[in-house]
Amino acid sequence: MDKSTNTIPRGIAEAEWQARIQLAAAYRIFDHLGWIEMIYNHITLRVPGEEGAFLINPFGLRYDEVTASNLVKIDVHGNRLAGEHPVNPAGFIIHGAIHAANPDAHCVIHTHTTEGIAVACQENGLAADSFHSVILYERVGYHAFEGITTNPGEQARLLASIGSHRAVILRNHGLLTWGSSLPEAFLWMWHLQRACEIQVMSHAMGPVRKLPKDVCEKSHALLTSFNQQSAFGADVFAAMQRKIDRIAPSYRE
Repeated sequence: MDKSTNTIPRGIAEAEWQARIQLAAAYRIFDHLGWIEMIYNHITLRVPGEEGAFLINPFGLRYDEVTASNLVKIDVHGNRLAGEHPVNPAGFIIHGAIHAANPDAHCVIHTHTTEGIAVACQENGLAADSFHSVILYERVGYHAFEGITTNPGEQARLLASIGSHRAVILRNHGLLTWGSSLPEAFLWMWHLQRACEIQVMSHAMGPVRKLPKDVCEKSHALLTSFNQQSAFGADVFAAMQRKIDRIAPSYRE
């Protein structure tokens, strides 16, 4: 597909259209990686230059059906501002709380991967015993499960649990990350998901070698510094977007 032939739909600003393309690419990347839960879960992104407006996936569509043009624009309460498809208001309880309270949270990601939920169900949460988990050493927030997230009253408690942590484990529920850009939120989720995958497999094999605190701290500092050298996640996301452009370019429609 020739990217230069993309026509911006009438009524959508250039900045919003580019955000739509990036977000639609993210949904296709997540589908490619298997980070999906049928028609559920969300990746949300602020609309550039439009205060209080966000983009979200159409409720009822699979991630591999999301395109730039069918993303729905909503307000901070999940009310539809533009788009033909319905949204899942219950699914925006978490995202809306973070977006509303934190101006730096331009992108919020929530997943229900098997490995993520498995670690979320463990009493001690994420262990610092692998390459990916040390990147998150003592930087993961935890929020207790209060049932299906349909109660707006939970939002204040959720925000208190998250604090400044950009990687969060929702106990007995799933994983969550946020960032000042979509690529940043994606890279936090990549490390969190990989750490959970490795923990599920390694802990099932027998005793796991523990890492000293100083090694964990040093590793976190070095690896985080390395990631930040290229706008934290920009190169990784661009590489994955190139793959999606090759195998499923219809997301740009």
